[in-house]
Amino acid sequence: MIPLRDNQPTEKFPAVTIALIALNIVMFLAQWQLPLDQSLAAVPFEITHHIDLVGRLPLSESGHFLMRGQHAAHVLPYGVSPHPLWITIFTSMFMHGGLMHLGGNMLFLWVFGNNIEDALGRARFVFFYLTCGLAATVLQIATDPNSLIPVVGASGAIAGVLAAYYLLYPSARVLTLVPISWFGFFVELRAGWVLAFWFALQLYQGLFGIGMERAGGVATFAHIGGFLMGLLLIHLFGGRRLARRQSRRAEMFTAPPTERGYS
Repeated sequence: MIPLRDNQPTEKFPAVTIALIALNIVMFLAQWQLPLDQSLAAVPFEITHHIDLVGRLPLSESGHFLMRGQHAAHVLPYGVSPHPLWITIFTSMFMHGGLMHLGGNMLFLWVFGNNIEDALGRARFVFFYLTCGLAATVLQIATDPNSLIPVVGASGAIAGVLAAYYLLYPSARVLTLVPISWFGFFVELRAGWVLAFWFALQLYQGLFGIGMERAGGVATFAHIGGFLMGLLLIHLFGGRRLARRQSRRAEMFTAPPTERGYS
């Protein structure tokens, strides 16, 4: 299911959401000019072993480092990573593996991020976004600490945004494209249904396909980690109070003019 837009109004201009989208796009364009793919990606083996892997390293089909004497299925180039190596946990949030990867993430961020920024305020939204992204990458690394497959993408941080939206706006309507083979149809669905289905899919892929190599290269545990951190942070930020406030604001925006106190 591909969300296209929601019916949840906002009061403030989503400056942070737009800035995050712009930064991701700029970083993606920079990847075409500079060898940033590996050097700024979060490589689990590098972080857990405190080793900057520079050059060409022998890998197995599952993306794990091979010891001397073992047959290498293929090799993967790496550039010099920034130091300390844990910085790549943050830089990897703004790297993407391709145009579809970038486009899908930015679409989700645009549809759902502006409302969470509106609810939290700009400063707290920046903290929320980066913390969810941090938790996402840490959990992905913890599930496969010896992997040499680079972890890249904003989807972990955006998963936290989806969790916040799930708690604050479960009744919002989301215009969704449901693709079937080469065709598709549009339908309006409750946000709670769309996001619950998305998270259930991540759990299924994560639990039955441990490791990115079994999930088609998708860091499903990053999605799970970001979503769970999003639930926690929204609770700490006063989730029920925020939900009530946003519900009252939505009713005000959707009420007829005479019921809003002006004509």
